[in-house]
Amino acid sequence: MGDLMKIRAIAKSEVTEVKVLMLHPMETGRRKNDAGEAIPAHFIQLVTATLNGRIVLQAQWGTGVSKNPYLTFYLSDAKVGDVVGVKWQDNQDQSNAIEGKVLAA
Repeated sequence: MGDLMKIRAIAKSEVTEVKVLMLHPMETGRRKNDAGEAIPAHFIQLVTATLNGRIVLQAQWGTGVSKNPYLTFYLSDAKVGDVVGVKWQDNQDQSNAIEGKVLAA
């Protein structure tokens, strides 16, 4: 299911910039469809990032995050060739994950 995510990690001097796009509807549960019925809540609850298998970031999200979230974060101890992974799990017990190698700027 990695096709629902894109990742890019670029080493820039002292830090590595990681950018992740996650395709997800991020429904709050408060919006209504054309028939006036509430659209059920469906949102990412937990995002975990790893560097070479070691957890470097965990974030708990809620309904305030927009559709198709775009996450950027920075790592100070990554080197070119290291593997960065990002995984999410949502409130409907769905999940997705992706990995990418750190590239030189």
